Amino acid sequence: MQNDRINLLVTFDKNYIKPFQTMLMSLLNNNPREILHVWLLHSAIPQEELQELEEYCSLHCVPLTPLQVDRAMFQNAPISKRYPQEMYYRLLAPHLLPVSVEKILYLDPDILVINPIRPLWEVGLNGNAFAAASHTGITEIMNDINRVRLGTEHDYYNTGVMLMDLTKAREIVRPDDIFQCVSEHETDLLLPDQDVFNYLYGQNTLQVDDAIWNYDARYYSNYLIRSGGICNLEWVIQNTAILHFCGKRKPWAASYSHRFGALYKHYMQAAAR
Repeated sequence: MQNDRINLLVTFDKNYIKPFQTMLMSLLNNNPREILHVWLLHSAIPQEELQELEEYCSLHCVPLTPLQVDRAMFQNAPISKRYPQEMYYRLLAPHLLPVSVEKILYLDPDILVINPIRPLWEVGLNGNAFAAASHTGITEIMNDINRVRLGTEHDYYNTGVMLMDLTKAREIVRPDDIFQCVSEHETDLLLPDQDVFNYLYGQNTLQVDDAIWNYDARYYSNYLIRSGGICNLEWVIQNTAILHFCGKRKPWAASYSHRFGALYKHYMQAAAR
């Protein structure tokens, strides 16, 4: 067994409990020797559902620490239907988590983990506060647009998977900077929290390979073409660690019929047993 426990961060409301359970099931099945601790930042998940979630995690020997976020921190934050309080949680994680937590891996709940994640956990950040992937080879035009739109020089990072050095991040992440950025660029933000992350902290981020650590499940053909045919289905199953079901269409929907949908439903059924 590994002595180095992996801290996982998730942020969601009650509607994403089942997708989280599916994600966790896939992670456990493909990382059976790992010791995990899940930290959940939330606003108002009902106590009954929290209890069920804790029991589910306990059944799989995974400690869960739910933290209901104090609204006092957001007195100066732009809050609206488009910019809900929950949007800020992963950006503010360095200040919302206990200082005893020095490193954490954030995962969106619309993810499958199909290979070991320890290599990502152990990646050297080289003085950076974060590690994340850019879907550069998939949407190069959008990367160029995002550089112009946000006034940045680095690639545009997807924040659905982020390794965080919380000690380093606590030095550079300031709540007022985030709130001011949203206020000043409110009409320009397309993916608000992701845009803010790229604008403020993209230069403090180490880029990792999206084909392994944040594979956009919508674009199998793009990965196959850009790799010269190497990244076929067999390669993905053997090498990709994290499948990310980006976009509005989600694999838990009965109508979902895209590639990797059957794999997702396999883990979804396993999580429901």
